[in-house]
Amino acid sequence: MYRYDEFDHAFVSDRVEQFRDQVGRRLSGELAEDAFKPLRLMNGVYLQLHAYMLRVAIPYGTLNARQMRMLAYIARKYDRGYGHFTTRQNIQYNWPKLNELPDALADLATVEMHALQTSGNCIRNVTADHFAGAAADEVADPRPYAEILRQWSSVHPEFSFLPRKFKIAVTGAERDRAAIQVHDIGLHLKKNEKGEIGFAVYVGGGQGRTPMIAKKIRDFLPEEDLLSYTTAIMRVYNLHGRRDNKYKARIKILVHETGAEELARQVDVEFAALKDSELKLPERDVAAISAYFAPPDLAPRAEGWASLAQWKKADADFARWVQNNVQPHKHPDYGMVTISLKPIGGIPGDATDTQMEAVADIAEEYAFDEIRVSHEQNLILPHVALADLEPIYRGLVAAGLATANAGLITDIIACPGLDYCALANARSIPVAQELSLRFGAPERQAEIGELKIKISGCINACGHHHVGHIGLLGVEKKGEELYQITLGGSGDENTSIGEIIGRGFEPEKVTDAVEVIVDTYLGLRLDPSETFLIAYRRVGPQPFKDALYGDKAAAAAA
Repeated sequence: MYRYDEFDHAFVSDRVEQFRDQVGRRLSGELAEDAFKPLRLMNGVYLQLHAYMLRVAIPYGTLNARQMRMLAYIARKYDRGYGHFTTRQNIQYNWPKLNELPDALADLATVEMHALQTSGNCIRNVTADHFAGAAADEVADPRPYAEILRQWSSVHPEFSFLPRKFKIAVTGAERDRAAIQVHDIGLHLKKNEKGEIGFAVYVGGGQGRTPMIAKKIRDFLPEEDLLSYTTAIMRVYNLHGRRDNKYKARIKILVHETGAEELARQVDVEFAALKDSELKLPERDVAAISAYFAPPDLAPRAEGWASLAQWKKADADFARWVQNNVQPHKHPDYGMVTISLKPIGGIPGDATDTQMEAVADIAEEYAFDEIRVSHEQNLILPHVALADLEPIYRGLVAAGLATANAGLITDIIACPGLDYCALANARSIPVAQELSLRFGAPERQAEIGELKIKISGCINACGHHHVGHIGLLGVEKKGEELYQITLGGSGDENTSIGEIIGRGFEPEKVTDAVEVIVDTYLGLRLDPSETFLIAYRRVGPQPFKDALYGDKAAAAAA
């Protein structure tokens, strides 16, 4: 992973002291909240319903054990003993005290972490495939390019005050695990016929009030042109993006109103002027940054296959965990482990300080000191020998982190909702907990198979409900919470926006409604290999509407 140089250390330290001065002036009354707000947002500090919230950047979701231990320390010293991992591969602390935040940021700086550009109308944390560098279907590791984009975009003088926040995601695999088509810019790493590295470029994706799928405006952008072409996109957006209406300020609206072809033409005009400028990426710089992301030395561990077979035979719970939470690695003797932060009945994405420290210990001993955060609010150990899976599992069991549900119905994405967020209309966490308890039996989850539920407490869609196989959106109607259901969404390489299925459901009825949807799916699928999403795309919404709202359903409810 990337290591700070002298410039990075000095820059982050200076920003901490600058913020310390700003906080002091706010506490003394010299700065009013209106004047302080843009300053705190530039340092990742929000004002939520009950307290300030600190959002810490985890660039492209990669961190080491030392950094994870610091996140645990921050949770224990400055918060209430836990943190919340987000769909942007960041971590949030919901209860810090304003006067202590500069100290927290100073502590983070000692392990090369910060909270810059985790808020505000700037280029946010660049995200990437959480299996980057390890996945068998990978063309190339996308993280060096995410790091190049991070360095280029950090406090960029031209792009620090955009019409609206801006999000970039990069993937380097056949399977899209970074949801690039619902980002402002999505980059898909690929090789051309000559074996040269480049990018398919998608622009104008996003969720929120007006969900849209990004348009591909470049099929193959050469590696050396990454920054010049991205700058060209940003300049077109910065010039023409709406500033009169924040609900229409994202680049997706510009793409929609201008048209993808015309936007691409304007980008090409800017690109022509930049293509041969100092923004052209030198091969030596790409190589130097890529060297930071060299894979660990994975020694052959063929003995793991026999040991794994024995362990699975002896322990059904372990076998279930391996089946659901361990994915094939590009090295046959290794696997990629998903540590679920979705305990049955728990809060999606939350981890306690002791759990974070347990993950750090395991990563240091068994996983080459590397941890990832996924946009699905789980943690990943990307390089694990099959021979070490059993002791890793035992360590996760002891920490309460061995839930075997990755990719299953209880692996729910949920935003903080009305329990914390000042923007929310409805709660997300209690709904996620109730659904998890309803479907938590291992046999039930295995019967249902792959099914992604995603929950947002407001139209901003931080819970990615638009691309959930089953999406739940909390809305407010006549002072009451209501949950609108969408079906058929997906955030992978075949991205789709879910369809609204009908009228919303009250909090006490939404879990029953989801169960009706699941039972309908089980009744109509062709065989157990047909997933919910495939079945929905085959039959469409009508069978689910009939089950939820038809006469028979109404009679049964009565």
